[in-house]
Amino acid sequence: MTAPLDTEPAAAPAAGPGDERSAYRGVLRYALAKAGGAVLSIGMVIVATFFVFRLIPGDPAIAYTRDVPLSPEQLDLLRHRMGLDKPLMQQFLDFVLRTIRLDFGTSYEYKRPVIDLIGERVGPTMVLVGTGLVISVSLGLWQGTRAAWKHGSRFDRVSTGISLVLWSVPTFWLGLLLLMVFAAGVGPIPGIFPTRGMEDIDAPDGPLYLLHVAHHLVLPCLTLVAVVYAQYLLVMRSSLLDEIGQDYVTTARAKGLRDDEVRRRHAVPNALLPTVTLVFINIGFVVGGAVSVETVYSWPGLGLLFYEAIKGPDFAVMQGTFIVVCTAVIIMNTLADVVYRVLDPRVRSA
Repeated sequence: MTAPLDTEPAAAPAAGPGDERSAYRGVLRYALAKAGGAVLSIGMVIVATFFVFRLIPGDPAIAYTRDVPLSPEQLDLLRHRMGLDKPLMQQFLDFVLRTIRLDFGTSYEYKRPVIDLIGERVGPTMVLVGTGLVISVSLGLWQGTRAAWKHGSRFDRVSTGISLVLWSVPTFWLGLLLLMVFAAGVGPIPGIFPTRGMEDIDAPDGPLYLLHVAHHLVLPCLTLVAVVYAQYLLVMRSSLLDEIGQDYVTTARAKGLRDDEVRRRHAVPNALLPTVTLVFINIGFVVGGAVSVETVYSWPGLGLLFYEAIKGPDFAVMQGTFIVVCTAVIIMNTLADVVYRVLDPRVRSA
């Protein structure tokens, strides 16, 4: 009598310690390659900054004096002190070496080192961008998850439509509109928020100071959130719609799991991967995109500093802030690539 054939499929071999070490070595090599690419990109930004800003019309020496009448001899002496009388390649090498040391020169307007000005303005920008990013991500993920799970419902259509409209609105126009309505006041609507700045001259001390800053933060943060959150909503909605059609979601439902549990434990974690990378990428871009918001509300951050430098023109400040913002974007893009490879086992094992 012959034995019955075994019709059960053979189980896939479990990944051993060697496979895990090989996967993590692959991630490390990938991270080092990305870091090398980021360093190269930052180097290209430094090179482009030097040559592009020298195409701007005007004499930096005259801009430094703010049109104060000087004799030709005095202008020549000033150009010598600024290194403008050196050959172009010598100026370039000096600029690269100073940038590596984080020496961006001295501001024409403030007569202070640019790196000190940037250090003072980073804090307010991070308060605005950080608060706006947390609210944008939370709001976008919640609405995107609910819109995808109730695909085609009234909530889906309304939330997606509103987010698309706000995403299409120019940031400076929305900021001016909110400033006019809720700060200056229109008709029966009183002005309940400050019109400019991060704090008043008579700002209180202690815990009340945080409430004072939060009161100034409402309109700038609302403007930034209204324009940014749509990206997270749309990406989360699209990712979750893809996950809903997967076999593992159908299997989880067939096992009798509640709909809320299927969404929370199975579908949403996998749909979060693209959104996580988008958060890292947008951190860099939002810092640069806050220029218009900070300008409209006179928020004392990097964006306002860059705008004031353009008005000057203050070439040293323009170069320094441009390099800092571009470096932030490059670093965040690199982290996004590495984090995505670490979080997604399909990519990590590739």
